[in-house]
Amino acid sequence: MEAEQFFKALSDLTRLRMLVMLVREGELCVCELTHALGASQPKTSRHLAQLRESSVVLDRRQGQWVYYRINPNLPTWAREVLVAMAEGIVLHSPFKEDRQSLIDMPNRPEGTCCN
Repeated sequence: MEAEQFFKALSDLTRLRMLVMLVREGELCVCELTHALGASQPKTSRHLAQLRESSVVLDRRQGQWVYYRINPNLPTWAREVLVAMAEGIVLHSPFKEDRQSLIDMPNRPEGTCCN
């Protein structure tokens, strides 16, 4: 992965918010990300597609639902950047509110999404 491609993926606030949640949670369904961000499903999916196309995240289908996670094959430097970034900004807005919104999500999926 080229550094420019990686940092372009991080250059949008919506994608940055998604990445912070994925670093902290491991794997999330599109519905969880949509809820936590308070964003529309098309907007969420568009940004996730950009992250997937840049190889920053991977997806997996489970029935009709799609789950996302940080690509475990990212170069070490890129994984370290994501972890340091998430640790450094998680207590600041809007990242703190995203986390709380995710925690407060009613009927949050546990292996099968979304009620």
